[in-house]
Amino acid sequence: MPVLRLAVALFACLMVWLPDAAAWDRGSVERFATLPPGALNPEGIAVDRNGDVYVTGFNPTGAAPAQIYVFDDSGALKRVLTVTNASSALLGIAFHPRTGDLLVADLGAGNVVEVNPLTGAGRVFTTIGASAGLNALAFDAAGNVYVSGSFSGAIYRTGERGGANAVWVQSDLLKTTGFPPFGANGIDFNRDESALFVANTGNDTVVRVPKDAGTGAAGTPAVFTNSINGADGLILDQHDNVWVCANQADEIVVVDPSGKAIAKIGDFDGVKRGSPQGLLFPASLARHHGYIYITNLSLDLRPVVGQQSVDSQWAAQVTRHTISRIRAVIP
Repeated sequence: MPVLRLAVALFACLMVWLPDAAAWDRGSVERFATLPPGALNPEGIAVDRNGDVYVTGFNPTGAAPAQIYVFDDSGALKRVLTVTNASSALLGIAFHPRTGDLLVADLGAGNVVEVNPLTGAGRVFTTIGASAGLNALAFDAAGNVYVSGSFSGAIYRTGERGGANAVWVQSDLLKTTGFPPFGANGIDFNRDESALFVANTGNDTVVRVPKDAGTGAAGTPAVFTNSINGADGLILDQHDNVWVCANQADEIVVVDPSGKAIAKIGDFDGVKRGSPQGLLFPASLARHHGYIYITNLSLDLRPVVGQQSVDSQWAAQVTRHTISRIRAVIP
C-alpha cells in the first residue's frame, strides 16, 4: 500500500507539472519552396501584392552573380533575376509601401539598389559605403527608407526616392564584438511609429529606438530584451508583438510589447537529401495573408568568419537551399 500511495502522489505531481513543461507549442514548419540547384544561400525575403515571394542570394566572397529568386504563391520557381549594378552579397529586400519599388540592401557594394522585378536591372538608390555592412530595410508612413548598418552600428535614413542619406541614429548598442559578428540587423517600426526595433545579432538583443512624432528624430536607444540567440530578421505584428529569427537556435522567438517571450516556433530537424528540414540558420521573415515566410540561410560560418557555430557542420551538408513557412499565429 505505501508503494501504491507513492505512485498516486507522483502521478498527481506529474499532472500538475505537465502544462508548464509543455509551454512552448512549436507549431508546424512546412517547406514552402526549394531553390534551384547551385543557388546562393537565401537571405532576404519579401512578398509582393500578388503573393509572389522574392528571395535574395548571399555569397560573401563576391564570386558569383547577384541573384534574386522569385516564387509564386504555391512555391513554384517563376524566374531567377540576375541583378545588375550589385554584388553577390545581397541581404535585405523589401517593396516600398508607397511607390512599390523593389529595394535591396547590397552589403558588398554598400548601396541600396532599386531592382526591376521582371528583368533584374538595378540602379543605385542610395550609396552608404561597404564599411557600413548594410543589412535590412524598413519604412515609415512618410515614405522614408531606413537601412541598418551591421558594422557601423547605425541606422541610415533616406527619402522616398533615395539619393542623399544621413545617419538617423548610431549607438554602441547597435554594434557588437559577439558572434556572429553582425550588429544592427533586422528592423521594423511598431504600429504608431513611436519606436524602431532593431535586432543585434552578435549581442543576442533587440534594441528599441524611440522616434519623435513631430520631428521624426531618433531618441536614445535602449535594450528592449535580451537572450535571443543570434537575433536576425525581425518584424512586428498588428499587436506589436516582435517576431525574431534566432539564427543560432534555429527558431522564431515571439516577444510581447513588454519584452516577454510568448512563443518559440520551429526547430531544426536535420538534413535530408541535401536540404534542411525545418529551420536552419533562419535569417529573414516576411508576412503575407496569414503566413510567415522564412529564409533558411544555412550558412557555414567557418570560411566566412573563421569560427564554428553549432550549425556549421550541418550547414556544410546543405546542397539545396529552402524557404520555410509557418502560420502567422501564436500557437
